[in-house]
Amino acid sequence: MRARRSVRRPAQALAGILIAAALALTGCTGADDTGGDSSAGEAAAQADSKAGVPDSGGRADSGRATAPPRLGTSDIIHTASLTVQVKDVPKALDDARATAENADGYVGSETTTRDEKGNERTRVVLRVPADRYENVLTDLEGAGKLLDRTAKAQDVTDQVVDVESRIRTQRASVARIRELMDRATKLSDVVELEGELSGRQADLEALLAQQASLKDRTSLATITLSLSETPVKKAAEGDDDPGFVDALTGGWDAFVAMLRWIVVAVAAVLPFAALAALLVLLWLRLVRPRLSDRPAAENAMTALGPLPTARPAPESAGQEQRGEQD
Repeated sequence: MRARRSVRRPAQALAGILIAAALALTGCTGADDTGGDSSAGEAAAQADSKAGVPDSGGRADSGRATAPPRLGTSDIIHTASLTVQVKDVPKALDDARATAENADGYVGSETTTRDEKGNERTRVVLRVPADRYENVLTDLEGAGKLLDRTAKAQDVTDQVVDVESRIRTQRASVARIRELMDRATKLSDVVELEGELSGRQADLEALLAQQASLKDRTSLATITLSLSETPVKKAAEGDDDPGFVDALTGGWDAFVAMLRWIVVAVAAVLPFAALAALLVLLWLRLVRPRLSDRPAAENAMTALGPLPTARPAPESAGQEQRGEQD
């Protein structure tokens, strides 16, 4: 009798489960039959409630699913800044690159400048795995004389967990909207659901990009290394009044600067002075002599006076006298 009762109890439980499943299927069928009468917005809200997302317009920023706690793990962003004085900047830069590459890292960016005295200064950003961050930092500090060191560690475990939870919630919400689109029969519902799906996919992509950025910054530490052949100038403590040598140096610099400006001014005026000299030379050699010759000729003509008139010949005069006697 006990064996029969023990067999009947599982059978009754199984029958109850089958009946509940049948009722659930019936309810789903009824919902499909009456889904055309309801709006797509209400269907999306019901999908959010089933997926565990509160009704907030379909955005994952306001609805977050409860995520299981992460035990024994932490996500930390490591950043450091070093300033090292070395004898040979190019050689120290090559050593820093080799150190990063040997640690499975890489060079993020690099900037090299040269001062007036020819001394090089290089600023390089290195990305190295977080588990080798301390070793690489120690090797870089030993490249020369350490002038400055700054290190920072930021714990972003809560932020990583929050982003992962929101991604799971948003993915579930997107899946529900796609299911509703497959069941929709009205064109207006399809259009509204497509707009809702587009917005939720955009939010999901933004969350995925944020997750990728956090993963990159936590998995790879950032080290900014500054290499210089000369020490960094610091403000001198004590009296800042200038002395005799400072005054002499300042006066010499001012004198040199004045000479430089004078040379620049002369060079700027020189083309115009050359043109003016050429015009004066042409005036003296060509134009002025011609102008001086004309007044001399006119004065000579005036000094001689009017020219004398021609007198008649003597024969003509005798003939005139004879004609008078006749």
